[in-house]
Amino acid sequence: MILSVDKVGFSYKSDPVLQDVNFNVKKGDLVSILGVNGSGKSTLIKCINCILKYKQGVIQVENRNIKKMKGIEVAQKIGYVPQKSDAGFLTVFDAVLMGRKPYIKWDVSKKDIKLTERILKIMGLESYALRYINELSGGELQKVVIARALVQDPQILLLDEPTSDLDLKNQLEVMNIIKDVSQEHKIASLVVMHDINLALRYSDKYIILKEGRVFSTGGPEIITPETIKEAYGVEVQIENFQGFPLIIPKA
Repeated sequence: MILSVDKVGFSYKSDPVLQDVNFNVKKGDLVSILGVNGSGKSTLIKCINCILKYKQGVIQVENRNIKKMKGIEVAQKIGYVPQKSDAGFLTVFDAVLMGRKPYIKWDVSKKDIKLTERILKIMGLESYALRYINELSGGELQKVVIARALVQDPQILLLDEPTSDLDLKNQLEVMNIIKDVSQEHKIASLVVMHDINLALRYSDKYIILKEGRVFSTGGPEIITPETIKEAYGVEVQIENFQGFPLIIPKA
C-alpha cells in the first residue's frame, strides 16, 4: 500500500471532525471521497498532506509515518490541489514550474524545464505557457493548479473538488487526465467529489464519510440505494446507462 490511514482523528478546538478513520490506498488507484457537506472530506485530505495536524492515529506513506517525514519529503511525495487557488501575476509556465520547488536546490535544472513542458502538454496548456494566470478563466486556472501538482512528480495526488467550478466538457477532460495519469504513472489519486455520478464514471474505489467517520469503503459494489439513503438522506434508484451506473433521485 502506498497510503495507510489508521484510526485518525482530528478536532477543531473541542469539536471532533474526524473520528477513527481507517483505509488503505494502492498505487494507481483513483479514489473518490464522498459525503455530505461537513462530513470531513476536505479536512481528511488536509491531514494527509500535513496542512492540518491530526492528534489521533497514524498516516503512513510507503510504511513511513508522515509525521516523522520532513516537509520537503512530504512535498516530494504528495501533490495537493485545493478547492480555491488565487490567481497571481506569474505566467502559466512559471506557475507550473513552481511545483518543482521541492527539488530545486540552487537553480532550475533542464529536468525541471523538460518536465514542466511535458506536463503542460499533457494538460493541453502548451499554447497558454506565456499567458499570465490572472488572465485565465476558472477552468483554465484549475488546469494550471493540477499541472503544478503533477509536476511535483508525486506518488500521491490529493484533489479537493477539482471539477466544482468547471463546465461539463472541462469536468470530463480533467477527470480523464487524472484517471490516465494515475494509471500510467501509478499515482494514488484521492479526489473529494460532490458529483456521485462523475465519481462512479472514473473511480476505482470509494470512501464515504458520514459525521467524520468512514461509513463505507470499497469498489462500485458499495454504491447502493441503501448506502446513498443512509449517507446522504436521499432516496435514489441506480440505473445502468451505456455501461456506467447512474444515480437518479426519486421524486
